[in-house]
Amino acid sequence: MAAAEQAAAEEDPRAAPGSQLYRRSLLALFCAGLATFAQMYSPQGVLPELAADFGIAASTSSWAIGATTIGIALGVLPWARVSDHVGRVAAMRSALGAALVVGLLAPFAPNFELLIAARFAEGIALAGLPAIAVTAIAETVQPRALGAAVGTYVAGTTLGGLVGRIVAAGLGEPFGWRWGMAAVAVLAGIATMIFMVRIPRTVVPAGSGLPILRATLANLRRPGVIVLVVQAFLLMGGFVAVYNYLAFRLQDAPFDLSLAQVSWIFLAYLAGAVTSRTVWRVTRVVPPTAVLLGCIALMLGGLGLTLVPQLLAVIVGLVVFTGCFFAAHTVASGLIAGRAGEGRSLAPPLYNLGYYAGSSVLGWVGGVAYGAGGWAGTVAVVAAAAFLAAIVAFGYAKTQGGISATDRS
Repeated sequence: MAAAEQAAAEEDPRAAPGSQLYRRSLLALFCAGLATFAQMYSPQGVLPELAADFGIAASTSSWAIGATTIGIALGVLPWARVSDHVGRVAAMRSALGAALVVGLLAPFAPNFELLIAARFAEGIALAGLPAIAVTAIAETVQPRALGAAVGTYVAGTTLGGLVGRIVAAGLGEPFGWRWGMAAVAVLAGIATMIFMVRIPRTVVPAGSGLPILRATLANLRRPGVIVLVVQAFLLMGGFVAVYNYLAFRLQDAPFDLSLAQVSWIFLAYLAGAVTSRTVWRVTRVVPPTAVLLGCIALMLGGLGLTLVPQLLAVIVGLVVFTGCFFAAHTVASGLIAGRAGEGRSLAPPLYNLGYYAGSSVLGWVGGVAYGAGGWAGTVAVVAAAAFLAAIVAFGYAKTQGGISATDRS
């Protein structure tokens, strides 16, 4: 069996682990993830200042992020179909190029309404990356390298989210939130240029040829796909709610931190960069659904620690919560293509639709809860979403013969 697998790998034209093409592909997709998520989440680092500047509530200010994630949710399926026709590389280049132009202009919108419109347009453009990236990776690297490759891309998105938040917040306090966000757009531009140069030409479309509606319905008829889309909605929505409103909490008593000081909490994202690269190794020996459920349980534990009115407890809780979220996301996003049937290229975009719809909806609901009950209200919303995600995952596993049988070939 080992000899047969080795012979098949040698005949596979896709990049083998360790090859130059493999390294080049991962560098390009890492930079693409970094550029995408740095721009997407740069307002999160300056939400308190943005809210004060426009004289709006915390929950309203979150639409600076919510508008972008709605744009992404609406754009992922069309971008996936575009990539089937023009190629993954051409589609990703167009998406990042358009997003960069809008991202450089958006911070200088004269009012909140125009800022939201620009951020929505930026989201439509940015949708091209999450819509295509996982499919492009699967078509570029050999199956035995897929877990590590997806983990590298997710690590890039993690670092991008970290850079976007810290740079925007760090520069936002002395120079204003507009210049903080503009600086992030410039850094994203550098990452975009690296992507443009390094992405291999060998990434080719492999679309199903099905009409987009038929391909979408084909995936939605598969319970395994629906379960992962629900997971994405609930877990990402809770994650964004935590990061949207924790800054508001830490600037209030008993913490009384400045915006620049609060920005350092985003270093917790580094935990996600580690777990997204390593969790795939765990799934080699532990059933993926068991890993997913374990990650959710640890997320809840970390979330509970953020209720403790001591900064160290909040930081530890946030690190645990963040690392386990990205581990869960890596596992779930890696499973989606395997659960798809017809219209396979649209399965990852469906996952991302749930992912970003959850970000928009629960990101806002968490703010409403914060306004009504403070941080405890936000925690309650996030905990409820995580519990429901666990119930859905466990319920699906039972229908497949148990946790150990789910997603095992």
